[in-house]
Amino acid sequence: MTSDFGNRHRRPTDPAIRIFEITPDDDTDLAHVTIALNVATPGAVRVPTEDGSTSDVMVHPGDAFPLRARRVWATGTTATGLRGLV
Repeated sequence: MTSDFGNRHRRPTDPAIRIFEITPDDDTDLAHVTIALNVATPGAVRVPTEDGSTSDVMVHPGDAFPLRARRVWATGTTATGLRGLV
C-alpha cells in the first residue's frame, strides 16, 4: 500500500504513524520521543518531557494522552500496558 503522505513533512499535530510498547525504565530514554501515550490500565505515568521537565501524569485507558515524553520512569509509574505513539 502506498501512502499519499509519505513525502510530506510531519507536523507535531499530525496523527501517529507508529505505535510501540514501552517498558518503564529509570535509566533509559525511549527510542522515539512520543506525541502521545496510551495505557491498558489507568494510573500514574512519570515522564521527563522533551524539554527535560519531569512530572507524574494520570493516563486513562482508551485515550491517546498527548505528551512529548522522552522516557517513562519505572519509579512512580503505576499504569500498565504502556504504548508510545509517534
